[in-house]
Amino acid sequence: MDIIHKLTDHTSFRVAITYDDVLLVPKKSTVASRSEISLKTQLTKNISLNNPIVSSNMDTVTESAMAIEMARNGGIGIIHRFLSVSEQVDMVQKVKRAESHRIEHPWTTSEGVSVSDLRDIMFDKGVGSILVTDNGTSTGKLLGLVSTRDLTFIQDNNVTVKTVMTPREKLVVARPEVSVEEAKQLLQVNRLEKLPLVDENGNLKGLITSKDLLYKIQRPYASLDKLGRLLVGAAVGVKPGYLDRADALVKAGADVLVIDIAHGHSDIAINATKAIKQQFPNVDVISGNVATAEGARALIEAGADGVKVGVGPGSICITRDVTGCGVPQLTAVMDCAREAAKFGVPIIADGGIKKSGDITKALASGASTVMLGSLLAGTDESPGNTIVKGGKKVKVIRGMAGYGANIAKSQRDKEKEKDPFDLVPEGVEAIVPYKGRVDGIIKQLVGGLKSGISYCGAKNIEELKKNAEFIQITGSGKIESTHHDVQLI
Repeated sequence: MDIIHKLTDHTSFRVAITYDDVLLVPKKSTVASRSEISLKTQLTKNISLNNPIVSSNMDTVTESAMAIEMARNGGIGIIHRFLSVSEQVDMVQKVKRAESHRIEHPWTTSEGVSVSDLRDIMFDKGVGSILVTDNGTSTGKLLGLVSTRDLTFIQDNNVTVKTVMTPREKLVVARPEVSVEEAKQLLQVNRLEKLPLVDENGNLKGLITSKDLLYKIQRPYASLDKLGRLLVGAAVGVKPGYLDRADALVKAGADVLVIDIAHGHSDIAINATKAIKQQFPNVDVISGNVATAEGARALIEAGADGVKVGVGPGSICITRDVTGCGVPQLTAVMDCAREAAKFGVPIIADGGIKKSGDITKALASGASTVMLGSLLAGTDESPGNTIVKGGKKVKVIRGMAGYGANIAKSQRDKEKEKDPFDLVPEGVEAIVPYKGRVDGIIKQLVGGLKSGISYCGAKNIEELKKNAEFIQITGSGKIESTHHDVQLI
């Protein structure tokens, strides 16, 4: 009888809330312009960002193109794991090579390669020029440089690189220790795009490009590593082989590994976190997903440098419908952030964010960053083709625990065909409107967030957390909080 009484006594139930259930109380602001507001924050204990937006590790959201633009705009992208190891490694390398103060190991070829093969190499690597060395590697003796301009009118694809390249004696080069300012001067005076770096023996030691130096000027808030390369994260699972995948990703240059599992408060997630941190102690690890203080603490004690919070709040996630389990996201973030703060570990609020105001609420409730999926899925940089449905351009988004993602993974891994009823999907497939370039979306979200911070009488995310005062609102308050009593045009 005591058990039955407890289950039926609603007064014993704890009430949990999500973003739409609350508003932040406006406070006196001294901010005259949004440019005064700093969005610098911590992704993990050791990695900081200039923008708290992280693109989700979903196969319809983040591959190399998305990760590049996220980092260029001050955030970071997490490349999904529904790829072969070599494919995921290649995407990490594309991000790390997208720009740099100096490229340590530029793409190279040998002088005996045919023009036909050279075109394939340049297309595969996504570059417009390539250096030529005596042994075809980035540590060989520099012999020349060949670009698409040299190939424009070449019709005989069998001729070799040696016959079309600009030879070493006609190239302007610099020593490896050249400063950024000296490199700028050489590029400007000689009107160059590429500046190879060679030692006293003529061996290639790197490359500086005018494009990369220009990016540094144009994007002062980009997320960069110590070598000036874009930051990038990569997801791994917990099934056998995850340590081999992690090893390959670390060698490729991944700055952070994300352990991707729906229920992070589990032995397999905890053990995977311990194993990865033991094998790669110098690489930051984000673990998740969890929705309770106990879950966050378990992952932190296992070695997590960041914790991903959210069980079931995503727009294409049906975990709560299927399992009956979850915690409304604002409460989950508050509980986990309060516990993680004891250890100095940042929280990522993953899922449930529909608009910029939700980002403000997530950060005010204790998160240091937010992970976005559907808000970024309809952009040019998200994987997949744009299609037309009902006369409008759309793109597909799907949950990584859905039928489509699981079937694709089984086919990739060449697993034995499963009975469809053995799969219990916790995600759906859907479409989102086509939105154009992702940098435009980020600017809108960042603009709204900065305004939200100023409304709370703050100038940065830490002040936002200290000043935040939430009030719970009614159904009428929700209606009043958005456009109403008008017809949109």
